[in-house]
Amino acid sequence: MTDATSTPHLFKPLKLHGLTVPNRIVVSPMCMYSAKNGFANDFHLAHLGGFALGGAGLILTEAAAVSPEGRITPDDLGIWSDDHIAGLGHVVDFAHTQGALIGVQLAHAGRKASTWSPWRGSGAVPDEQGAWTVLGPDAQPYSSAYPVPTAMTREDIAKVVTDFVAATRRALMAGFDVVEVHAAHGYLLHQFMSPLSNSRTDEYGGSFENRVRLVVDVSRAVREAFPSHLPVFVRVSATDWAEGGWTLDETVQLARLLMEVGVDVLDVSSGGLTSAQQIQVGPGYQVPFAQAVRAQTGMTTMAVGMITEPLQAEEVLAAGHADLVALAREFLRDPRWPQRAAHELGTRIPVPDQYARAVRW
Repeated sequence: MTDATSTPHLFKPLKLHGLTVPNRIVVSPMCMYSAKNGFANDFHLAHLGGFALGGAGLILTEAAAVSPEGRITPDDLGIWSDDHIAGLGHVVDFAHTQGALIGVQLAHAGRKASTWSPWRGSGAVPDEQGAWTVLGPDAQPYSSAYPVPTAMTREDIAKVVTDFVAATRRALMAGFDVVEVHAAHGYLLHQFMSPLSNSRTDEYGGSFENRVRLVVDVSRAVREAFPSHLPVFVRVSATDWAEGGWTLDETVQLARLLMEVGVDVLDVSSGGLTSAQQIQVGPGYQVPFAQAVRAQTGMTTMAVGMITEPLQAEEVLAAGHADLVALAREFLRDPRWPQRAAHELGTRIPVPDQYARAVRW
């Protein structure tokens, strides 16, 4: 690396509590639908390990279900059993040998559970092929093709918090450096947050304070269960892109509450709650959401969404719009994207000895 004054923002370390992320490039969580009974396998080792070889500062796994009923599909990664720890730990150990940090995204799909993996079908899994009971804030399905959820009782809600805590402890045992609470893209915590999917009249519905109660409770519990020197992220959808839904102003309010319970980074995405959404897609289209949260609260933010080019990512950070940038599909296209970015931005980063002969600085 060159000296700190000439180092591109993309390759400046970021200190989060006792953890220093070596650069600002993050592999965004991406569901791979390649697990059996929740277990990580050789696919996950090769898939995530490739990003570690490529120089990503932080890798986030796909959503790992905190309970069997919290899976999106039968093929989801899981962290609901102690038996899952060894496979996940194998992936973590390899990432660490390459100097990368790695985190796990903890998730519950809520009413979007018990559906097919994209290339296996669409909509609800039939009963005869292994469907399971789906839970939600109320009995509204995501769409007519999705399962009709059972409205959650207070006991069901309490179990969700307990499941996130147990998953957090397993993540620590597996050696993960970061945990991220998934409260975006129309999954369970987001379902409670949005008035479009939460018609409850008890302390978990109605007012903003009631609708965010579960995500705040989960985030507080996860923070308390994870070592204080390691960071906790929360991923949110900043807007539902639909009339009457969750808004950016509410995201800013939520960010303040999450800071109070010790959340370190807000991973700012959008959408996924309703099939009626009207998303205005374009390069970096979600960056303004991360920018607004950062400017109005001072919270550390991560921007994501059609960030594909090194100069584009550098400009997001240089302008102070976010502290980290997360890439998804672009990493599938080019697992060595950080090395290409370093070359294009005129700097150097560590490269595995086995790959050094191919480097073009």
